[in-house]
Amino acid sequence: MNEEQRNAMASGRGFIAALDQSGGSTPKALKLYGIEQDTYDNDEQMFNLIHEMRERLMASPSFSGDKVLATILFEQTMDRAINGEDTAAYLWKQKHIVPFVKVDQGLGDAENGVQLMKPMTKLDSLLDRAVDKGIFGTKMRSFIQEPNEAGINAIVDQQFEYAATIAERGLMPIVEPEVSIKSPDKPKADGLLVAALHAKLNELPGDRQVMLKLTLPDEDNLYAALIEHPRVLRVVALSGGYSLTESCEILARNHGLIASFSRALTEGLTAQQSDAEFDEKLGSNIAEIYAASIT
Repeated sequence: MNEEQRNAMASGRGFIAALDQSGGSTPKALKLYGIEQDTYDNDEQMFNLIHEMRERLMASPSFSGDKVLATILFEQTMDRAINGEDTAAYLWKQKHIVPFVKVDQGLGDAENGVQLMKPMTKLDSLLDRAVDKGIFGTKMRSFIQEPNEAGINAIVDQQFEYAATIAERGLMPIVEPEVSIKSPDKPKADGLLVAALHAKLNELPGDRQVMLKLTLPDEDNLYAALIEHPRVLRVVALSGGYSLTESCEILARNHGLIASFSRALTEGLTAQQSDAEFDEKLGSNIAEIYAASIT
């Protein structure tokens, strides 16, 4: 594991840009970017369009390591290039931004109020490629709809099982058990998740760390003990459907918690903007998220 990257992730000031929309969430991301579904005919065209958006974003002058600590890439983005250079290499060498890759293959059906990850059948080969490409870590997402203790424990068990495999390859796992902001009792779900995470973290071997990516909490500083936990490198927050302004307001009240926003980061960016307009809007989004992340 790259020590310089590890130090940046442990104590750097800034946030993580999540640019890892998969097949399911890409049409929505493109629509928000001003590209309607009737402008592309198949997945290949769709993924080319979203790559152009991501390339424009990552190559923008306002997207740099002084505020953006890391970027979570979609697997295809890892295999592509930016300005003719491998994406991960470009991010680290040109921008000093740490590269991560999303490794999960989507969600299973809801059971016990949660959606576990589908079995990761491609994980070994994906981790091989990630190591070859100089990727620092991985991200995998599960989804919690209801405050169901059995469901939440199952999610945390599955996440940490895969995290162990990933850590053995020398990569830093981001564990992401997202709690729905529409949960019927989100504070209760948040509390059950924090308890389950604590129990698992306490079982980790002494030389092992993970990162946690969690929904912005309803109760301020709910994650303080997780942020301080010796087995945790960093705790980052997802925007989960809150607007950019709402996300940043909640984030700023949670000390030591930093952003890993996707939709909130790209809010107001469109394909129709000139490069100057695009860079200016992206720069202002980044400045707002950065300010909320360093509280």
